[in-house]
Amino acid sequence: MMKTLAPLLIAVLPTSSLWAAETKPPLTAEQREQRAEFNYKMFCRGCHGPAGEGEKAVPHMNGFVGHFLKFEAGRNYLVQVPGSANAALNDEQLTEALNWIVMNISGDSLPENFKPYTVEEVAKLRQEPLFEAFEFRKKLLNDMLQKGIIKELPAQPLK
Repeated sequence: MMKTLAPLLIAVLPTSSLWAAETKPPLTAEQREQRAEFNYKMFCRGCHGPAGEGEKAVPHMNGFVGHFLKFEAGRNYLVQVPGSANAALNDEQLTEALNWIVMNISGDSLPENFKPYTVEEVAKLRQEPLFEAFEFRKKLLNDMLQKGIIKELPAQPLK
């Protein structure tokens, strides 16, 4: 009898656990927010600091990161910068983390017409990570200056 049940159990058990995983209820908005904050703490805070203030040559985000959302190349940059594009997060988690950063760290720099990142947008953009992130950031900051988005370049070294 055990010999006949063994193949059946081997065939059924993997699919039953898949079924259980698929029936898990989706996360609530509050749970997604908590996960996003947790992921910021785990994957971003080490370099960018608890409040996005940056450390050493790592750009500060606090009160500034929202300026990048005021034009397409800047919006794309936040996804394509190596720390985002190569993060050990799936597309949904990265999207949540980026939106959390923007909503919680931008301060007055957040544009009034801000549209949250979508999972599809993040999935597409992170496939093209920036390899010269410091040079690209320097160019974006100069573009912001020329467009009147910022009045002066940040004090941090641009490398």
